[in-house]
Amino acid sequence: MTMISLSLVEAQVVWQLPRYERENTDLYFPCQQEAAKYEKKVMVLDFVTPTPQGSSWGLGGTCVNVGCIPKKLMHQAALLGQALQDSRKFGWQLTEEVKHSWMTMTESVQNYIGSLNWGYRVALRDTKVTYENAYGEFVGPHTIKATNKKGIEKLYTAERFIIATGERPRYLGIPGDKEYCISSDDLFSLPYCPGKTLVVGASYVALECAGFLAGLGLDVTVMVRSILLRGFDQDMANKIGEYMKEHGVNFIREFVPIKVEQVEEGTPGILKVTAKSTTGDQMIEGEYNTVLLAIGRDPCTRKIGLDKVGVNINEKTGKIPVNDEEQTNVPHIYAVGDILQGKLELTPVAIQAGRLLVRRLYAGETTKCDYVNVPTTVFTPLEYGACGYSEETAVEKFGEQNIEVYHSHFWPLEWTVPSRDNNKCYAKIICNIQDNERVIGFHVLGPNAGEVTQGFAAAIKCGLTKEQLDSTIGIHPVCAEVFTNLSVTKRSGEDITVSGC
Repeated sequence: MTMISLSLVEAQVVWQLPRYERENTDLYFPCQQEAAKYEKKVMVLDFVTPTPQGSSWGLGGTCVNVGCIPKKLMHQAALLGQALQDSRKFGWQLTEEVKHSWMTMTESVQNYIGSLNWGYRVALRDTKVTYENAYGEFVGPHTIKATNKKGIEKLYTAERFIIATGERPRYLGIPGDKEYCISSDDLFSLPYCPGKTLVVGASYVALECAGFLAGLGLDVTVMVRSILLRGFDQDMANKIGEYMKEHGVNFIREFVPIKVEQVEEGTPGILKVTAKSTTGDQMIEGEYNTVLLAIGRDPCTRKIGLDKVGVNINEKTGKIPVNDEEQTNVPHIYAVGDILQGKLELTPVAIQAGRLLVRRLYAGETTKCDYVNVPTTVFTPLEYGACGYSEETAVEKFGEQNIEVYHSHFWPLEWTVPSRDNNKCYAKIICNIQDNERVIGFHVLGPNAGEVTQGFAAAIKCGLTKEQLDSTIGIHPVCAEVFTNLSVTKRSGEDITVSGC
């Protein structure tokens, strides 16, 4: 065997991109299929350890099964609910009471995911990649033990290995958490409507799930230990929180659960949550139908035998340090994706890294993965797109006197007729004054933020400056147009409210 890829040891293929056509399946498995192009013998070991609630899924990893794909589809379901409300102002007369069916939605989403799972298996077979639904564990320098769900063990040897095992949701370690709580690994296939829901955490997963659940008409509360969206621009994070609160999401700040008890069985049942203040001794209690934990994720690296082959990991985090070519301290073992220390935890980043890695190994190429200026989007009810530095990081790196922040609110034309949410959408760019006002940070809150951000990300990668933005003619009337006429700086303190599109 030339190469064995531990692509799904416990849950996650991390080289996936939200692309749907079967002919594009190589975007989800770049390492394997890229290596197969060079007539290398490749094996994929893939295994899903069920969640404490028993959830598992098919080939494709987190993004496809319990991440990007179902998350965005359920976000879309919530947006359609808002669109139905807006439609009345555009003349649509809804004569029936509009209701949402959780079962119809989840069945449709899972059917689509099932079609993707099948497509991936076919694609791997067509490219002659050997696929084993088995748990992989190193037992020697070039040997892997693969154990399937029946407990049957096989040994495989390979010249090189790529670890891409990803992460799984973290639990609180309190009474009742694994017995009664669910995670994002369970939510998207939950066989019943979750009802009144407590979301614990302030990560993008927490806020995205809270957002679409509230958009579906459920009673949702988010319990936050400290700040929202740690690692993201805090100006933008706070605006997201304000918007969600105004749209019916409840927030409990500076509390953490210490116990979860079952009051009543059922689907859903009733759970009592006891929480303690992070700033004092105050205790609170509340009853919910569902408790969703979204407090972070841990790398699946501690139970795959890395210690037996000498691969270093960060003992505190479980992350794997690599060099700029995704190589671990053991020369024939590589790693990509969320398990890397100090790298972005984004599916498209892992895709790019995996594909370029194999091209370097087998095609003589030298291009390395660029981890700078990577665009991303948080699919909260008011979507957030970002590329480059946050305002806090830019100040820290370049000094406040050396950056200029241009910003403005904007009002999407589609929202003007229903007359909703004026001065909630927001655009901001961060420029390096010492480098010809080069754009080093791009941030947008508004509809279709991902589509807007993707285009500007290419320009930023090419060294976009404020002058070039200003000289660009906008498309009227679209949201992205705001970036071509930003004139107010944050330090000026001038008013940025708008009264029209």
